[in-house]
Amino acid sequence: MHTMADASVPELLATAVAALGGSQRDGQVRMAEAVAHAFDTGEHLAVQAGTGTGKSLAYLVPAIARAVADDHPVVVSTATIALQRQLVDRDLPRLADALEDVLPRRPTFALLKGRRNYLCLNKIHSGTGDDSGEAPQEELFEPFAASALGRDVQRLTAWADDTATGDRDDLKPGVPERSWAQVSVSARECLGATRCQFGTDCFAEQARAVAGEADIVVTNHALLAIDAISDTTVLPEHELLVVDEAHELVDRVTSVATAELTAAALSVAVRRVTRLVSPGLVQRLDAASLTFGSAIHDGTPGRMDYLDDELATYLAALRDAAGAVRSAIDTAPSDPRAATARKEAVAALAEIADTAARVLTSFEPAIPARTDVVWLSHEDNRGSVRPVLRVAPLSVAGLLHDRLFARTTTVLTSATLTVGGSFDAMAGAWGLTGGSVPGGSARLDGGEPKLGPPHGRRGSARLDEGEPKLGPPHRPDNGWRGLDVGSPFQHAKAGILYVAAHLPPPGRDGTGTDAQLDEIAELIAAAGGRTLGLFSSMRAARAAAEAMRERLDTPLLCQGEDTTGALVEQFAADADTSLFGTLSLWQGVDVPGPSLSLVLIDRIPFPRPDDPLLTARQRAVSARGGNGFMAVAASHAALLLAQGAGRLLRGVDDRGVVAVLDSRMATARYAGYLRASLPPFWATTDTDKVRLALRRLRGG
Repeated sequence: MHTMADASVPELLATAVAALGGSQRDGQVRMAEAVAHAFDTGEHLAVQAGTGTGKSLAYLVPAIARAVADDHPVVVSTATIALQRQLVDRDLPRLADALEDVLPRRPTFALLKGRRNYLCLNKIHSGTGDDSGEAPQEELFEPFAASALGRDVQRLTAWADDTATGDRDDLKPGVPERSWAQVSVSARECLGATRCQFGTDCFAEQARAVAGEADIVVTNHALLAIDAISDTTVLPEHELLVVDEAHELVDRVTSVATAELTAAALSVAVRRVTRLVSPGLVQRLDAASLTFGSAIHDGTPGRMDYLDDELATYLAALRDAAGAVRSAIDTAPSDPRAATARKEAVAALAEIADTAARVLTSFEPAIPARTDVVWLSHEDNRGSVRPVLRVAPLSVAGLLHDRLFARTTTVLTSATLTVGGSFDAMAGAWGLTGGSVPGGSARLDGGEPKLGPPHGRRGSARLDEGEPKLGPPHRPDNGWRGLDVGSPFQHAKAGILYVAAHLPPPGRDGTGTDAQLDEIAELIAAAGGRTLGLFSSMRAARAAAEAMRERLDTPLLCQGEDTTGALVEQFAADADTSLFGTLSLWQGVDVPGPSLSLVLIDRIPFPRPDDPLLTARQRAVSARGGNGFMAVAASHAALLLAQGAGRLLRGVDDRGVVAVLDSRMATARYAGYLRASLPPFWATTDTDKVRLALRRLRGG
């Protein structure tokens, strides 16, 4: 038996691939060597690994080798539950078996999620209030609870005695979000293991303890962001990090760092404190909440560049009222049930006060120096309007640079990382190209505006209980490099990129023109179904689906008619079927084989012109002399196009066509930049050649 001392990473990879019944791939070997080199040197690595490379093994093998050798964990962060499950349920167990005999010991691994994903035994047994106000919590635990909510909670209470993990994903069948909220807590609401009567049995704490002993800790981008942003440590102490699906990192971190105020959340907070403080304080919070709720209901949706005096007054009143009530609550009563209720109330009030303060503070600098964007949305809520005031960071580049890359050596990987043929845009958006600049006085190379971290401490980011951060030492800045290891697919022989240059540019209303619908019908008929239609909006997808059902004999599914997972299964099972949909299908569909021979893209997926965050980012780049359209809108579109086109070839035997039905892809000045972001398919604008190729593919 030989051990790590005399087994190189390529040798370990070869052992693993052989044990798993695979074949050696040059790109996989190059990536594994590059990951091991990054871990050794401290140099950050951005590695683009096309579909079929086997990138999971290419980073897991050097990660396992390093973790076992150093007896120190490597954290792997993913964007999707599907990849987490693939890693924990399939890849890592098989790798542990394959490498056990050639490493000093068997490698271990664990999955770590946010606290909300685990049952809270204290909440179940203490029975604190229901957020909805529709049913008192006491009724939920009556043996004959009549409501669906009550039945769900009874089932969850019984499950708490049987489950070993308390993990929501292990509950089959699942329950709606509202039911799960009755038996779980956010980290801000958690009493903490030392104060909780169930601390020693806590499912979330047990998961953290297991992760603390593991060699490989698999988590998600949201928890990674919370760990980076907050002042407590959520993940085990680590110096090495792999970010898979790294093209999603900026959006996920932005989402975690976004806070909101809604009338419903304010109403819940008022109900929670009714019996905890004096009637005068309750009335003050209620009045401030109602006034603010009315103001945002009557307000005009969109980005807010200026804060009018009236709304500023209402926000200040809300901030002060929430702060006053929060200060009046005794958070250390002897009764565990009371302690739980009070901790939940304090958490809700802290969120309100922090968010109101953050919105007010965000308007203090002049526009070029602002680090937060504020906007009002009027969202549809079962036929009624749900007003939401949101505040989000203009850029997370400085935050990631200072709080993530300064503390860990990071490998960032995805099938799509180069935009316009370069890593620069993604590196800029991540903050790899430099530190935060106070007031945002610097531009990134081809990326987002590089603005400093937002003012103060984010209320929305303190989402987990953990050990206080002692400020881990900053690692030396050894820079970063980009590596494209290619793909085992021969794109130019396996795929065609067809741009329908003869079509008129798409209209502003988002639905297809008659000429575009004719083109769609002819292409799907030539392919014999087998089509994934990716549309810029659900309205466009539904309109096209309705038109195709009138014109075509082959079956057609549309997103929204069933769960996305069920629709993808039906699509994959029947080669004649086509599936139309929007954003989640651009990135979430993996259907190898003849069921997918044609990917239709209705238009270049630029961000909506009224998207408050992206338009603010675009303006910030332009204000500093950059090209805001190219840095933000075109980069956004290029990344999504690459993701969409990546649905076509999922196996080495796949063949087919990516058809872009937007003539700007051939004629606009930015067309070359967008095409350079796509795999190197054989390109054409000849409709007849494409239809002939599709007919040949189906053997007709």
